[in-house]
Amino acid sequence: MPDPTQADAQAATEAAAQSVQTTQPAEDVSTTETGELEKMLADAQAKVAEHHDAFMRAKAETENIRRRAAEDVSKAHKFGVERMAESLLAVKDSLDAALAVENTSIESFKTGVELTGKQLSGVFEKFHIQELNPVGEKFDPNRHQAIAAVDSDQEPNTVVAVMQKGFVLHDRVLRPAMVTVAKAKENARAG
Repeated sequence: MPDPTQADAQAATEAAAQSVQTTQPAEDVSTTETGELEKMLADAQAKVAEHHDAFMRAKAETENIRRRAAEDVSKAHKFGVERMAESLLAVKDSLDAALAVENTSIESFKTGVELTGKQLSGVFEKFHIQELNPVGEKFDPNRHQAIAAVDSDQEPNTVVAVMQKGFVLHDRVLRPAMVTVAKAKENARAG
């Protein structure tokens, strides 16, 4: 099937040739002018073919880039946690080794758990995961989840206790800290 761009160019060329033939009588058109027109026509057709080829190549390259980008995004989603997972394997090995020990004292078990906790903290630090332990800080609903309000000598809306620590990845909250906050004193409300 002929290319639409080439077919359009050929139709335009034929129309131009007919226009030239109808506007000038055949005896007025010299052989040199006809030769020049045919040369110009051949040059124009060559340029059309060249531009069409360049367009088709650019279109194919654009499609290839789009496909490669989609594959890269898919791989990033699929394997994005690979480095972190590899780092967590050492923590898993330590836990398995602790469970495999048959004769252990409470003290040695506690020491093993502390070392494993340090390994896990190292992984968190490596991947910019920070702990939220906001005791004494102002309550921030973006980073904390209030479980209860309690009477306290601290300023109202201050975190009094942390029930469960929160965590942030870079600056994004992974899990808010579950906290109790100080409530306003009764006499302050009445007065």
